[in-house]
Amino acid sequence: MFLNLRVMLVSVLCLSIGTSLGSGVSSPDALNDGRRNITGDQTLVSVDGSFTLGFFSPGAPSRWYLGIWFSASTDAVVWVANRDNPLNDTAGVLVIDGAGILHLLDGSSRAAWSSNTTDGDTPSAAVAQLLESGNLVVRDESSGTVLWQSFDHPTNTLIAGMRLGRNPQTGVEWSLTSWRSPDDPATGDCRRAMDTRGLPDCVSWRGGAKKYRTGPWNGLWFSGIPEMASYSNMFTNQMVVRPDEVAYVFNATAGAPFSRLVLSESGVIQRLVWDADSRVWNVFARAPMDVCDDYAKCGAFGLCNVNTASTLFCGCVVGFVPVSPAQWSMREASAGCRRNAPLECRGRGATTDGFAVVSGVKLPDTDNATVDAGATLEECRARCLANCSCVAFAAADIRGGGGGSGCVIWVGDIVDVRYVDKGQELYVRLAKSELAANKKRGSLLKILLPVAACLLVLMCMFLVWICKFRHAP
Repeated sequence: MFLNLRVMLVSVLCLSIGTSLGSGVSSPDALNDGRRNITGDQTLVSVDGSFTLGFFSPGAPSRWYLGIWFSASTDAVVWVANRDNPLNDTAGVLVIDGAGILHLLDGSSRAAWSSNTTDGDTPSAAVAQLLESGNLVVRDESSGTVLWQSFDHPTNTLIAGMRLGRNPQTGVEWSLTSWRSPDDPATGDCRRAMDTRGLPDCVSWRGGAKKYRTGPWNGLWFSGIPEMASYSNMFTNQMVVRPDEVAYVFNATAGAPFSRLVLSESGVIQRLVWDADSRVWNVFARAPMDVCDDYAKCGAFGLCNVNTASTLFCGCVVGFVPVSPAQWSMREASAGCRRNAPLECRGRGATTDGFAVVSGVKLPDTDNATVDAGATLEECRARCLANCSCVAFAAADIRGGGGGSGCVIWVGDIVDVRYVDKGQELYVRLAKSELAANKKRGSLLKILLPVAACLLVLMCMFLVWICKFRHAP
């Protein structure tokens, strides 16, 4: 009887909710065992008011969720607790028990979600607090030890201070998973995770298919997203590499506006920045951005150029030709490219092969690459020549200018290469005969280009003379 009375009282309270997100009774930022629960339109609000935790319903009124959102933009939900197990009404309640575990209960006191606090000694007293960063943290009140935090369990949004990555020792991932639809936060088909094979690289998946990758981290930005440097005055980008953590983190500089990275239901990742004056989220960047961002669009040893629509954007890296010219003529390039001339390699450095430079590109997928951050480029070149399976190499880190430092060596095929602004140099291994032929082509171009330029100037002068002659009295 007492339970039914409590549910009735909560329901009456919730009739006053004017929007889909709880915006009524504001509460302090902490939840304590036995002293305070969150139910109905009650909320936790971070100390300076940037974030709110409470119940919301983005679609059908029969589906309610516990979430965290930006207080200034209530539809910008950054985290959802019970995304795959919605409540049927507004009678839910969030409690914390003596072991420091958060429990979300429905109107019949059945568990809809719990925080699964990490194992350890039971705290003498625990508190859950919504921090000004947007992180919901459960900690031992006496020792301050963090027992659980929402930042370790992202949904579809990354905000400042959160991690996108994994723990190589345990296999634990911090990844984004899309909502099922704009009004349904249930787990969707798309996922964004950190690939730690080779150099760290952020990859978007749809089901089991790789759809897009940022390009490997080069010390300053992901090699396929040079525009990251354009907003460095507002956000700092960091790649944390430790034995127990390989993760991307961005942090806001002092006075910077709110920002969030959101993975959409279709697999598009957007960086959104809040404009407080107009109260809208501006799109600073999105990916995939164009057809050349489609993963491995041009196949092995293919090179995508967004400015060559007449050939459906695909070409081959220097020294290679299409595997199937007939397919390429039908604008189907997934079969990729093959060498013009076979490599000459007998191992132990006995080779006449060399390297051609492909400049201004997003580096290939590094799944089949080895990395040595301490090697020089010259050492990288020698190692590649000594390995008959090596097909290309590049600098791992471009900080400090020059040709860069560190060594990335690819074996087998290279895939997903495209031209980008501020792109890197990729050294592709070719046979001696192909290098000679390429050198001749380059020399011929050096002669033909000035000649063509001179002819163009003479033609323009001739046209100007004709125009003056025709208009002369």
